[in-house]
Amino acid sequence: MDLKRKIYSEIPVIETERLVLRKLEREDAADLFEYASDPAVPRFMPWEAHNTIEETNEFLTFIMEAYENQQKLTWAIELKETRKMIGTIDFVKWLPKHGRAEIAYALSRDYWGMGFMPEAARALIAFGFNKMDLNKVEASILLENAQSRTVLEKMGMSFEGVARQHFKMKDEFVDLAMYSLLKSEFLQERKRAF
Repeated sequence: MDLKRKIYSEIPVIETERLVLRKLEREDAADLFEYASDPAVPRFMPWEAHNTIEETNEFLTFIMEAYENQQKLTWAIELKETRKMIGTIDFVKWLPKHGRAEIAYALSRDYWGMGFMPEAARALIAFGFNKMDLNKVEASILLENAQSRTVLEKMGMSFEGVARQHFKMKDEFVDLAMYSLLKSEFLQERKRAF
């Protein structure tokens, strides 16, 4: 089995000190709706806040079908202590031939500023470099998304520049700030940590 098929078919559980990253499940609907219905959460995202639990269930159906068709690398972010699902984190684009993937995430506003997203992202990035044969992890965010910029910098990512009118979001072409982390930088940082 080739690496791409293996990763898509197995989407492993990844644990950190406070979190469990795992596949989304139907039982996540209430937790997901709780934060996806908050307009502050998708403010800088391509999706709109969910108005009904049915919208959340439709999203979960989309994810479940994508898992089955080996088209989605989306993890739920679950608090170990309470087993509450508080966000998602993905490799939204994976180009195995080029050793590159793009990371994206969403987190309940109730948990902003507590270090959960850098913790989850570091774990997923480590998985990408160690198990997915990545050489580079990228992230792209709206220029005005200061919170996400802080998260990316805490993960050790470097600002590469601005991709002008790079993405159509909510009927408007937007500029994106491009960030990245190379495997060599990741390994260097790990050495310094020990």
